[in-house]
Amino acid sequence: MKKAILIILASLLILLPLNVFAGGAKEVQKAGPVSFDFWTTETQSDRMATIQVLIDTYTTLYPDVTINLVAVDENDLVTQVQTSSAAGTLPAMFEAPAETAVAFGVEGIVDTAAATEIVNGIGKGKFYQGALNVLETSAKDGYYALPYHGWIQGIWYRADWFEEAGLKPPTTWEDTLKAAKYFYQPDKNQYGILVGTMNGEGYDEQCFTPIAMSNNAALFDKDGKLVFNSPEMKEAVEYYAELAKYTPPGPQTWRSRDYYLQGKLAMFYYSTYIMDDLALAEVAAGSLTSDNFADLKGTGFDPELVDKTKLAPIMTNKSSAGYGTVVALGLFNQDDSAKTAAAQNFIKYLYTQNAYITFLHMAPGGMNPMLKEISTNPRFQNDPKGIFKHYGAKKMGEIIQGLDSIETFSIVDGNRMEAASQITAQKIIPEMIYKITQEGMDIDKAMAEAESKMEKLVK
Repeated sequence: MKKAILIILASLLILLPLNVFAGGAKEVQKAGPVSFDFWTTETQSDRMATIQVLIDTYTTLYPDVTINLVAVDENDLVTQVQTSSAAGTLPAMFEAPAETAVAFGVEGIVDTAAATEIVNGIGKGKFYQGALNVLETSAKDGYYALPYHGWIQGIWYRADWFEEAGLKPPTTWEDTLKAAKYFYQPDKNQYGILVGTMNGEGYDEQCFTPIAMSNNAALFDKDGKLVFNSPEMKEAVEYYAELAKYTPPGPQTWRSRDYYLQGKLAMFYYSTYIMDDLALAEVAAGSLTSDNFADLKGTGFDPELVDKTKLAPIMTNKSSAGYGTVVALGLFNQDDSAKTAAAQNFIKYLYTQNAYITFLHMAPGGMNPMLKEISTNPRFQNDPKGIFKHYGAKKMGEIIQGLDSIETFSIVDGNRMEAASQITAQKIIPEMIYKITQEGMDIDKAMAEAESKMEKLVK
């Protein structure tokens, strides 16, 4: 392990002086003698080691700077920040999910001016727009934090089946439903699409959200008023219930990806974390057995499946919407401006090409770049597990394009809706979907019941 870290450190030291910001800004400058804390939610030991290598590389070049890396479990982050804020000991820099960063921004404890300065220095046009949008301030005059990495969800589909059938890719409501019906052949144990229908399963809401948002449906308006039971939302629920008719039998969750990997499914909703399952036999092995579903006999790994598969990351109806998670880098307010300047410079360094790619390679497929040019970068394509070489630069660009259209129920016009997170935590939408698709409850009744539960949470 130590030898591997030393090799990474040496290679970064050699390459760094030649680097400019991945976004095209000037080279990182010396911050001066200063020490600051960096809180990260990447708590796994191997990821901590990689981040420490990046810190060591930076501080070797700039020895007057000391960076203290602190791992904080994502579930404990908000509580620890609140405690630290009350004590006046907030770290200068943090890594956190975008929605959490926005919440910190709404509380007034982040340095939006410092974050916005870095975004403008790199160039707003170099970021995926959707990723920037979820971090935009409510006044739309800056950013609470900077998008750094994340994953995208969309519809993964058998492009070869679609081409043979003369069908359009599943990028619109109409074309997706048409394909789901066409490929639904239960007598042959073949199904059209996988969407979540399991009670209490977060996967349901992950599938439903981009469908709803592509119909301009929302949980709240910009003023925080609950607007769930709207005509737009009802249309989305009706459409989702229709799609659910063409899934494998019974209440379903993400596990039913096995049908796709065994050649029995035309489309399924999933994040980019599926990329290694499609590309590597040893990773796919758990989905190629008969252990999880009685009607699947098991099969060998299809090395051509990754080439036959494409991702439709954006759904379009009345508008276009993508779904995914953005993890941000941000700066907390500091009494010492030198700490802020040092943290700014370190963030700029983390966007330099080699440092950025080293960070992203900690989780190929799960950590995707927020800068457009990185997705097609040859070094990014050469990940340690050899996953991306199965996709190629063009397909990688198409996959990550979904970051341009990421939307969420939790952020409306730059305002974070705290109750939206509570609604998600209480699994109200998955319960509604289950009752409609599996128990046959009337849609109007199910939506009214769901809204009543949401109202109680809001109050």
